[in-house]
Amino acid sequence: MGAASSSRILPHMTFNQNSASVCPRAKSMLTFFNTSQVSAHSNSKNEKSSVARGLCLSRPVQKDLDWRMFSSVGVCIYPSDELESYSHATEEKIGVILLNLGGPETLHDVQPFLFNLFADPDIIRLPRLFRFLQRPLAQLISVLRAPKSKEGYAAIGGGSPLRKITDEQANAIKLALETKEVPANVYVAMRYWHPFTEEAVHQIKRDRITRLVVLPLYPQYSISTTGSSLRVLRDLFRDDACLSRLPVAIIQSWYKREGYIKSMADLIEKELQFFPDPEEAMIFFSAHGVPVSYVEDAGDPYKDQMEECIFLIMQELKSRGINNDHTLAFQSRVGPVEWLKPYTDEVLVELGKQGVKSLLAVPVSFVSEHIETLEEIDMEYKELALESGIVNWGRVPALNCTPSFITDLADAVIEALPSAMAISTSNTTSEEAENDIVGYAIKLLFGSILAFILLLSPKVILAFRNYIP
Repeated sequence: MGAASSSRILPHMTFNQNSASVCPRAKSMLTFFNTSQVSAHSNSKNEKSSVARGLCLSRPVQKDLDWRMFSSVGVCIYPSDELESYSHATEEKIGVILLNLGGPETLHDVQPFLFNLFADPDIIRLPRLFRFLQRPLAQLISVLRAPKSKEGYAAIGGGSPLRKITDEQANAIKLALETKEVPANVYVAMRYWHPFTEEAVHQIKRDRITRLVVLPLYPQYSISTTGSSLRVLRDLFRDDACLSRLPVAIIQSWYKREGYIKSMADLIEKELQFFPDPEEAMIFFSAHGVPVSYVEDAGDPYKDQMEECIFLIMQELKSRGINNDHTLAFQSRVGPVEWLKPYTDEVLVELGKQGVKSLLAVPVSFVSEHIETLEEIDMEYKELALESGIVNWGRVPALNCTPSFITDLADAVIEALPSAMAISTSNTTSEEAENDIVGYAIKLLFGSILAFILLLSPKVILAFRNYIP
């Protein structure tokens, strides 16, 4: 059975003072509202007529938010060398912004990178009353975790290759779009390291982009990945009158796309041929995990989308006569909370006990090589698998710049272009109150003192080291 060929473009949503809707399959979302309808066209010869219009960004819904729609007004202020506003641009300029995690490029970058990661409220979700502890807690965790993380990055060459690979993907997508007669500027926006999302958005303004497609490099949607990056974009758009009028289309997830599914199946089929008996190899999908609370309490669709993705890949393999057994597990858990199960390390041990001798690891939630493929899977999990009795080990490489994959992403961009709409944000008075400078300074001071006391406590340090791999 073939996979669906279209990406999931965020549906239009309407909010008012008396009602609130949420994104499909997610309970807590804040919306970017369409304030004007613009004529949209695509250079693609095969436009998808089913592309939905509208934008929705991941954000926990607060009961005290004012959901009134309003049109963005104000003066656009550009750098001194930019004299035209978006509304006066005489030439259509398409932009594509690629969203990714980011990674430390040197060992010196590891601790500040970890701080940025754990300071994200979509990574460590503190109760509202304790959010003032977010940054002090992030500082504490990053300091404690940095030594072991540096060992991991040292083992793969002293830094993450993610920026280099993402830059290569951006260039490849740009070239693929040009061959389809859709010239576009492609930007890289990392969440936790350079080039940060803010840097990419600044360059988009300087280039006077007139239509933008947001393409997360995460096939499946999660609050902690795509949702977190979109929240940053929302904040940037909220604070900029010009950006709120820029037509934007967001591709929320694209794990169903036929090109992606076939590209994954191609890699799996190729790697199976290296086993002594390809038909006997277990196909072991390992996906990045998320806390169970994200799924059960916040409505994160990640688990459902991941399971559906695996189903589609296996259906494609079966259509090629490949009927190997397969299983799915989740890796990279952190801290004392429960994460999605089964855990990758536990499943590897169990498979060894069951007598599995050949195993092909497939990093299904990653489209680029980075520490979780190069060190966690290739080193830690491989060693554990061999110790558990597995004799033949293989690993499917990340998609990186696989031509069929890049072509499919370019097609996704073209299909999304007609859905680009001008947007604005709702008036969030509660967030403005949270940003009160004096109140924030007091909370930060108190939190820093508390974190300092905790840092000096041997019992706390021991506890964190036990919980933080």
